[in-house]
Amino acid sequence: MNKAHLPQMFGNRSNAGLDMFRSLQREIDHLFEDFSLGMPRLGDAGSGFMLVTLDVAETDKAFEVTAELPGAAPEDIDIALKDDMLTIKAEKKAEKEDKQKNYHLNERSYGMFQRSFMLPVGIDAGKVEASFDKGVLKITLPKLPEATSKVRKIAVKPGA
Repeated sequence: MNKAHLPQMFGNRSNAGLDMFRSLQREIDHLFEDFSLGMPRLGDAGSGFMLVTLDVAETDKAFEVTAELPGAAPEDIDIALKDDMLTIKAEKKAEKEDKQKNYHLNERSYGMFQRSFMLPVGIDAGKVEASFDKGVLKITLPKLPEATSKVRKIAVKPGA
């Protein structure tokens, strides 16, 4: 086969293949753009979802969970612990009405959040505490005494 003919023979195919991949890339880009347009944003009125920052930290004696729940009230938060599965639910219901001489504004904002996850060690359910201040939920989940026991070093003996 003469190498001089290769670009002519495969030129259309490679350009067609390149065009096909460019078209695919455009479609993927559009898909992600469309997907992100539908994503709820914190504070979207009526979005139905709350975007929540959730942090879990472990100390020697407990797990500490912190969740930012702006706009939620303490009575709208439900926390459950069952078989080392922690579930946090929150719902935000906010209504704002502003009446002035020249206009009437009525805004409603609703959102919900639910997150469940397994904790890796036993939790002392009787000592779990939760507090809510200025939109921040803090949960302290003390570990059971056997889960906090120190690591025991085991000596390796030479021998037969």
